[in-house]
Amino acid sequence: MKMIYWLLALLVVAALGWLAFSWKNAPPEIPFTTVKTEDLVDTLNTNGKAEPISWAAVRAERAGKLGEIRVEKGSVISSGAIIAILDNNEARIALQAAEARVTQVRGDLQTVKQGGSSSALAEIDSNIARLRVEQMNLDQEVAVTDRLVAKNAVPPQEGALLRGRLKVMVEQIRGLQDRRAALVSPGDQTAVDGRLKEAQAAVALAKEKMEQGSLRSPIDGVVFQLDLRPGAFVNPGDLVANVGRVDTMRVNVYVDEPELGRVAVGQPVNITWDARVGKNWVGTVEKLPVQIVSLGNRQVGEVLVSIANPGNDLPPGANINAAVRSRTALKATTIPKEAIRRENGVTGVFLLKGDKVTWRPIETGISNVSRLQITSGLKPGDRIALATDIPLRTGTFVKAATEDAGL
Repeated sequence: MKMIYWLLALLVVAALGWLAFSWKNAPPEIPFTTVKTEDLVDTLNTNGKAEPISWAAVRAERAGKLGEIRVEKGSVISSGAIIAILDNNEARIALQAAEARVTQVRGDLQTVKQGGSSSALAEIDSNIARLRVEQMNLDQEVAVTDRLVAKNAVPPQEGALLRGRLKVMVEQIRGLQDRRAALVSPGDQTAVDGRLKEAQAAVALAKEKMEQGSLRSPIDGVVFQLDLRPGAFVNPGDLVANVGRVDTMRVNVYVDEPELGRVAVGQPVNITWDARVGKNWVGTVEKLPVQIVSLGNRQVGEVLVSIANPGNDLPPGANINAAVRSRTALKATTIPKEAIRRENGVTGVFLLKGDKVTWRPIETGISNVSRLQITSGLKPGDRIALATDIPLRTGTFVKAATEDAGL
């Protein structure tokens, strides 16, 4: 009976030993894929920035505060439309004073024609000018007082008092004008003519400054940049807004210097913008870069692409993604990039022959993100090893696992 137990034990040990030996010497399981035939597009993926095909800057012509902004970003406007207005109080007061001066000098001209002493006229003119300034200030004070009286903030007597002073002042001016009418000499005609021209020039200058306060669009288009707010102070030349045509956009595509050889005029380009998922714009390469520029830590050439922008969905300044279709290989022999290996400086793959692998040098053509064209060394239907941590060499026995690529 004991002999039977010993025999059973020996059989179990032998079986376990055989299993361990078989497991240790079993070929490694390696993933394989099949060489395919397909149309392969060599796509260069990069980034860029969208700009209007034509645009114009609206800049301040004089210093001042922005009193009113009549548009917003995205507004469609016509040439000559007002975008913003500067505070014109100072220019308006200057215009009123200049127009008053013209009125005064025209009155002086009439007085000169009636004769009089030039020295007396100068004195009277000085007094009249002073009184007119005082009259202007008093007019404003009367207007303010009238508003306060209407609100019962001050008694009506104050308004009547100011009007009395204003009436006296008007009578003083009238009296001076009457005196001057008889005191002008014949030679004063030329002097008055000169003062009239100066006053008219002051009116023209004041009107020009008033007009400069209205910032207008120089072209038809869309307001695509408007960063200021009412109350902001601007100096002459400061940018207020940018207006451009955005139905057609120019896209500067940034291509790294080593990749520029893959780009040529006429190649199709697909444009996407992360803010419009699922939306794309199609254009073609129109112009190659004339210089290399720095972009962060990159050295790039700016490739020019024009695209239609119906609906103005792509705004100027948008940071876009660009895919340049540089080359296309029809019915190409292709493999996944992960199957490529380098042995002693030679590019190749491990080809499955029966239950062994053999090293096969290859020559390659174009590629896309995941696949590579094979120009020699492989044929459609060949099975090649994918990337693995298990070292391989010619003659290695393998167990081909289920293909996980190339199907």
